[in-house]
Amino acid sequence: MIYNIVDFGAVSGGKIKCTEAIAKAFEKCREDGGGTVYVPAGKYLTGPVYLESNTVLNLEAGSELIFSNDMEDYKVVTSRWEGVRRDCYESCINAYNKTNIAITGRGTINGNGKMWWDLFLAGKNEYPRPKLIAPYECEHVLIQGVFLTNAPSWTINTILCNNVTIDTVSIKNPSDSPNTDGIDPESCKNVHISNCHIDVGDDCIAVKSGTEDTADRVACENITITNCTMCHGHGGVVLGSEMSGDIRNVVISNCVFEGTERGIRLKSRRGRGGVIEDIRVTNIIMYKVHCPFIANLYYNCGPKGEEEYVWDKNPRPITKDTPAYRRLNFSHITCKEASASAGFFYGLAEMYVEDCSFDDVFVSMDSDGIPDFPAMAKDIPMSKQKGFFLSNVRGIEFSNFIIKNVDGPAFEIENAEDIIFTNCRIEDPVRECEPITKKNTKNIHYNE
Repeated sequence: MIYNIVDFGAVSGGKIKCTEAIAKAFEKCREDGGGTVYVPAGKYLTGPVYLESNTVLNLEAGSELIFSNDMEDYKVVTSRWEGVRRDCYESCINAYNKTNIAITGRGTINGNGKMWWDLFLAGKNEYPRPKLIAPYECEHVLIQGVFLTNAPSWTINTILCNNVTIDTVSIKNPSDSPNTDGIDPESCKNVHISNCHIDVGDDCIAVKSGTEDTADRVACENITITNCTMCHGHGGVVLGSEMSGDIRNVVISNCVFEGTERGIRLKSRRGRGGVIEDIRVTNIIMYKVHCPFIANLYYNCGPKGEEEYVWDKNPRPITKDTPAYRRLNFSHITCKEASASAGFFYGLAEMYVEDCSFDDVFVSMDSDGIPDFPAMAKDIPMSKQKGFFLSNVRGIEFSNFIIKNVDGPAFEIENAEDIIFTNCRIEDPVRECEPITKKNTKNIHYNE
């Protein structure tokens, strides 16, 4: 059955709130056992929307849901915000404990977020801002075809969901809009992200599993990301920094990153705990990123990030709150005109990043690039045209790895063991660079 929101009282034009009409359409759809709530061409102003089990929200081409910027329309609810369960403003589109839900069509969902961004930047929002779409503890979720724009905060944040498919979705938020991530699966299982275009003001895709303050630590696992294009944003695909419940079994393939500040970025710190493991990245093109590859366990942004135990470079006891990265594999990747650094792997003094490989990778540095931070960690300086920095690492293999136009050593290695270079080379038309500098290393092997 199809339930046209106009038949329940919705009025096009973007001036009259259609919240009640949309709610009535979903209620009738639920009472009848399921179906499609249909949004015809036109502009429809609304407050928060709640999906029901066995329902599809279908937006016709030429239709636009515009969300109200009247704060009184948004109740305070309990949800997760940046990995922690707390009170937040309800999201624009919500679903709690629902099964078999979908948002489809060629229409637009407009979060009308500028009011929320201004409140946040002025420090005047009492509770965390709404997300645009936020299913919570749902099964069988589909988001397909729609255009999403002007999210108040994160655009799509699936939380504690199973079997999620996000396909052929386009997301556009202003590059200066705060914390407007594109797609953030959080403590989810079996997530498929494909054929999406993402251009946002923060991370394009960020995989998360809660922080140390999350009571129930649930892994984010079995994630595939393929055939996507990502522009601007702080990171192309980011794992963490909320990783206390573990992140595992992630495949990233056939994607293009253009102008994202970082490429593939792993970030966490002491106190978070959790493991990021079994990550495979292949067939990627990056253009004008600051740093293509980051695995940083001294990330210091956010709550508690400035405390000494986070930035202390001396070994500390290994506990359940010690995070770990292992089995990260990168292959068939081209990075052109990177500005800050070719790569940045910085494990903890007591917990090395281990068992990683790079195969068939080309990185060219941009001599006209602007200096920037390769990663966010205390005492890490800005850089330009630097090579690959590795500290506190073990079992790293570089095969057919080419670095071009680097200023300084191609590889700067410290506190490392079992590093293998096979058929790697430096290309520089101007200067003769020192290939590798080493400090406190053992078992470094070079193969032609």
